[in-house]
Amino acid sequence: MNVKQIPLIIPSLEPDEKLPRLLDELQAAGIENIVLVDDGSGPDYRHFFDDAKARGCTVLCHAVNLGKGRALKDAFNHCLLTWPDAPGCVTADSDGQHTPECILKCMQALADHPDSLVLGTRDFDQSDVPARSMLGNKITRTVFKLLVGLKITDTQTGLRAIPTSFMKHLLATAGERFEFESNMLIDTKDAGVPIHEVPIKTVYIEENKTSHFHPIRDSIRIYSIFGKFLFSSLSSSVVDLVLFGLFCGVLRSSPAFAGLPFDYIVAATVMARVISAIYNYLINYSVVFKSNAGHKGAAFRYFCLAVVQMSVSAFLVSHLYSLVPGAAELLVKIPVDVTLFFISFQIQRAFVYKK
Repeated sequence: MNVKQIPLIIPSLEPDEKLPRLLDELQAAGIENIVLVDDGSGPDYRHFFDDAKARGCTVLCHAVNLGKGRALKDAFNHCLLTWPDAPGCVTADSDGQHTPECILKCMQALADHPDSLVLGTRDFDQSDVPARSMLGNKITRTVFKLLVGLKITDTQTGLRAIPTSFMKHLLATAGERFEFESNMLIDTKDAGVPIHEVPIKTVYIEENKTSHFHPIRDSIRIYSIFGKFLFSSLSSSVVDLVLFGLFCGVLRSSPAFAGLPFDYIVAATVMARVISAIYNYLINYSVVFKSNAGHKGAAFRYFCLAVVQMSVSAFLVSHLYSLVPGAAELLVKIPVDVTLFFISFQIQRAFVYKK
């Protein structure tokens, strides 16, 4: 298939004159198979989609606004049925941020890397990038690096080239709105799909005022799994720290540790961690990752992780405490456990609770 025949998906909600202008440019560039999704724009915007149909574009319609994630999934399904031999598809925004030149670069990259998710990545260090876009992307890519282990330049780009096999996988990926694009990135790791980045022009029209991204509402959706895990871990840490402090108070003056190869700090760490680990496992299984893995296997994997994490924590806290005479045990333990938190999330998501 000629790269210009790779299906191009454009989800659109309440478009303006930038949409027909974009279609003019795309067709002038020779891009053939354009699939528009009217995501419940309403009758006032119907003429934009009627014009697109007259140009030969495919238009899929939602009666009401169902979200960008649902629009992309419906378009993926249409492309898989209509062009089963295509190497995949490309997604772009309808507001003109993605130029035909950049779209063609991603189409070519998909042809060159047919098993990879191709991301058109922007440069957020340019002076004309709106502050909310720059800050949002830099925060999100930091979160992805720390919690998912993915180093991605532009986590929120709408210009993506998706291979056919991964499109099929994404039909079952969670998320109906903007969070779907973040879940797509997370799923690359689970599905073993490599990510290939293509630098593109950084274009913001009218400082991105026409974007339907709601910073607070949609950020909550995007970060929901991180937020749940953070709550689970923080509440478990509170349980762990409170019990650790109580056990230290009880055991500090105990003569029972004389001659033993470990001190009261190690004992307090183990006792507190056993109780908090049971609490943490149950919360993560049912609320955070909503796992359907069998309890037997998941609990065993979690137990192994908890033992390793507990051992590392006890070793580091005990030895670091000995290097800082007079310091409170808790002040040594907190930074150690914060570091282990980020490592633990990646292991639990990818291994312990994997469906």
